[in-house]
Amino acid sequence: MNKFLLLIAIVATSLQASSLAYSFENTIVAMGDIGSIKSSLNDSAASDAPVQTWSQLSDDERKVLAPLASEWNILRPWQREKMLDIANDYPKMDAQKQQRVQKRLDSWSRMTPYERENARKRYQQFQSLSPEKKDEVRKKWSEYQKLPETERAKLRKDSAEWDYEPDLE
Repeated sequence: MNKFLLLIAIVATSLQASSLAYSFENTIVAMGDIGSIKSSLNDSAASDAPVQTWSQLSDDERKVLAPLASEWNILRPWQREKMLDIANDYPKMDAQKQQRVQKRLDSWSRMTPYERENARKRYQQFQSLSPEKKDEVRKKWSEYQKLPETERAKLRKDSAEWDYEPDLE
């Protein structure tokens, strides 16, 4: 999972509680962030074509979206359209963005529906913060990353809402 978004959402929650102490919560990467990568490129017009089944996708689209193969045909149409937009913009992305997209798609494909909904909500919460609060969240994330793993693990364990150990690598 993307550690950056994980802590951004975590710290955003702690900021909302007006606490300067670290408060780390159960947070998952949102697919909306992959969409933000896409939107940093040229936005293309929305397609009026019907959403394709997995077998109808091009080889290139299937390669990019491979982590979603087993569930592609049960995704909602808007989710498929969003993923297709990402797959179509993928060749225009630099290598770093492509790698980030692949990691996030892989993480997303491992989430339960509950975790995905939670991730969407946390992403939306972060997006609704003022630029100053976002900067503060990013600063706290940077500070958190500098902590030794043992201290980060303790902070996660001490958080009341942290109820599982996600695979963050």
